[in-house]
Amino acid sequence: MSHPTRLPADIARDPTPLGQRIAAIDIGSNSIRQLIADVTPRGEIRVVDEMKAAPRLGHGLSHTGRLGDTNMDEAIAALSRMATLAKQLDVSRIEVVATSAVRDAANGAAFLARVRRETGLRCRILRGDEEAHLAFRSALAHFELGRGRSVVMDIGGGSLELALAAEGLVERLVSFPFGAIRLTERYLAGRPGPKGVRKLRKAVRKEIKKALPLRDWRNAEVIGSGGTFTNLAGMYLARQGVKVRSVHGTRVPRQEVEHLLEQLATMSVEERLAVPGLNAGRADLIVAGLAVAAEVLARVEPRELLTSAYGIREGLVLESARVTPTIADPGEARERSVVAFAERCHYEAPHAEQVRRLALQLFDAMGTRIGCEPEDRQILADAALLHDVGYHINYVAHHKHSYHLILHADLLGITPTDQVLIAQVARYHRGKRPRREHEAWWALDRASRERVVRLAALLRLADGLDRGHSSAIERVKVRWLDRAIRITLVPRRASDPLRLEAWGGARKAALLGEVAGVPIEVVAPNGAVLRADD
Repeated sequence: MSHPTRLPADIARDPTPLGQRIAAIDIGSNSIRQLIADVTPRGEIRVVDEMKAAPRLGHGLSHTGRLGDTNMDEAIAALSRMATLAKQLDVSRIEVVATSAVRDAANGAAFLARVRRETGLRCRILRGDEEAHLAFRSALAHFELGRGRSVVMDIGGGSLELALAAEGLVERLVSFPFGAIRLTERYLAGRPGPKGVRKLRKAVRKEIKKALPLRDWRNAEVIGSGGTFTNLAGMYLARQGVKVRSVHGTRVPRQEVEHLLEQLATMSVEERLAVPGLNAGRADLIVAGLAVAAEVLARVEPRELLTSAYGIREGLVLESARVTPTIADPGEARERSVVAFAERCHYEAPHAEQVRRLALQLFDAMGTRIGCEPEDRQILADAALLHDVGYHINYVAHHKHSYHLILHADLLGITPTDQVLIAQVARYHRGKRPRREHEAWWALDRASRERVVRLAALLRLADGLDRGHSSAIERVKVRWLDRAIRITLVPRRASDPLRLEAWGGARKAALLGEVAGVPIEVVAPNGAVLRADD
């Protein structure tokens, strides 16, 4: 399953080459969102356009039992714009669904009749379990759920949905009336502070105990979708000093959820507006949403929460296209996504794969001794495969183009932090080594800067060892001597002298020598020894 990607304007006007073009509109309790996307027969979602409005249909519903007139007027206006956009972009089908607010309101049916009359859109009301299933379908398309147990949690304005699955197969779908708007109005009106949060959490805790038996779901992977979670990830990354294009895939430690909840519960809405990473439109609802999330996490007890930037709309698009996402085991979806992105950039596969193979041989032989951690291996592997995608723009400064392309790519199974590191390592596979004047690299924390230098040093040497793009080296042998690291090249063909490869490797070995603290010697099959300073 390919990660959603935004299409350039010329392709966006012509849906034919990419399969069905579908518009999905989700009328929620807080916001109305539209997604227009092309869906290929293989299930790839390619975003054409998006539109959002926040009429807050659920506002006041818990007190009056009805949708407010002003909220309905704003919703109708937004839906009219969305219908027009869908028509202009030549969609083949428009799917419109309504969730908790319309489902629970006494005048919900009348509102949908008005929607049909004034916009021409037909809308169906989703049951809670249908919401949960769409959220799960979206998660299945964007995460590797093929092994172990998972809990997909979607928090909207009016309800909480849970999808409980094992090995990528749904076991149970559950819905609760625990939406952010509903709970804010019931427990957190005014400024009740921690006391209101405690009452809210107690009520949530009592109900979810019945749906989540501990023996079955303890330590399951928990995935959160909805505005509560994207804002949570944004605040967490801001606290870490990490700047990313998308928060999708961010892993937030469970204790960080509690810390942020405790901090925000003591603040006024106005004070929350100054919190980095928190969207202004979510400032009054975030405490209720985090309180619900915290209770689910306390019940399941995972180490961390995995954030999804996608939800019901993407699930609806897949359902409408009659596409079932592929269940992926850990690592499978990431590899497919990286390779698919490389292919879109018309990469030179034999060279990229050879550089990755050599880089990983060097990592396995030297990584621990130069300070690498086990998780760095996958960062290096992905950076090696993608290091030359900048050729897609042009050769000149292609390493810088690679950095920008990777940084803005939609890559499945990769956290935002890892994606930044992959882009940085690829950027430094050639050219000047990292230095303080390079703002993007210097903006990283010290540990991340050092990781980039170590991995880029390995990648530089691996790239140099395939200087002629001929994949002539079968493997490398590494010996760590007292005053040097000796890297002996083993050719695929015994008669190959590997002159160009030995020269290329020695030429790009200086940074690795600095990292290791001793010079790098490259030994050709004939015994000739080359060093970076030769």
